[in-house]
Amino acid sequence: MVDMTTEEPVELQLERYRTELTGYCYRMLGSVFEAEDAVQETMVRAWRGHKGFEGRSALRSWVYRIATNVCLDALNGRSARARPMDLAGPVTVAAAHDTQLPEVTWIGPAPDGRVLPETADPAEVAAQRESVKLAFVAVLQRLAPRQRAVLILREVLGWKAAEAAELLGVTVASVNSALQRARAVLAADTPVARPAPALDEDHRALLDRYVRAFEAYDMDGLAALLHEDVTLNMPPFAMWLQGKGEIRAWMLGPGHGCRGSRLLPVTANGGPAFGQYRPSPAGGHEPWALIVPEVSAGRITGFTNFLDTDVLFPLFGLPLRLDAGQAGGRTGGEEAGVGQSGGEEAVAQ
Repeated sequence: MVDMTTEEPVELQLERYRTELTGYCYRMLGSVFEAEDAVQETMVRAWRGHKGFEGRSALRSWVYRIATNVCLDALNGRSARARPMDLAGPVTVAAAHDTQLPEVTWIGPAPDGRVLPETADPAEVAAQRESVKLAFVAVLQRLAPRQRAVLILREVLGWKAAEAAELLGVTVASVNSALQRARAVLAADTPVARPAPALDEDHRALLDRYVRAFEAYDMDGLAALLHEDVTLNMPPFAMWLQGKGEIRAWMLGPGHGCRGSRLLPVTANGGPAFGQYRPSPAGGHEPWALIVPEVSAGRITGFTNFLDTDVLFPLFGLPLRLDAGQAGGRTGGEEAGVGQSGGEEAVAQ
């Protein structure tokens, strides 16, 4: 609760919850930019209302109630964000089209540091990372907003039914009913319902081989790392591809401009990701995509290549160009791969 006896300003008391609230709002809204706006609005409302807050509940519960209301207001009357695979079937390279949809259509990526609070519990770290995976966030968007809030509060954050009911202003029976319906939606999506293993040495080695194959533009070597039903989607393009043969054909056909690219590692949505730089006519390399891979059972099962680099590369601390001689990177480092510090240092250079 707000400690009125402490000399610590209420702003600092509230600030402790910024990262976890951003993660909560990201799962609710599907966009880290919208999530950060929602948290800022939450902080403003909490600051304005703290004098009337009499400590009847914990400060954390109070600010989560405000954040939930902000998110529900934002979701009122609008379409849920999605991935291309949620909107239509795959296309072939021969039938590929360049239809683009507005940014508000798509689930966006999130830097780990913006949405995952620090914790010393390895099990909690793994669970939190899993709960911001793109596939999981996509399933959350299929739920009605209040069901979404219930599922996140109960299954991700570990709130008791009575606590969630008090926050939402409903009965415990209503919370349990909403949770049951939400679980049914998740259970129907078996890839999401099955927890992914933590990043291990085999996982790192697989992604290191991917980096080497991609930068060498060795499509045979890259194809050997892919699951047979691997997917490739590229927001804001509405189309997506499925199957290692189609992806190989794409990379050697319409995507041939990626030859000679360099990759810089970052972390996104609970795991390794890469900033891709294509060769620039002016020399060096220029931003092309933020690549978020998905891995399961020793194979790469999907790629989401976010092409809005003007917005995303600054968000992830990635440099706006690579000069000649600047190398890409590998996925070593901490458990989730190389963090954002490498990109931030490159920006400063």
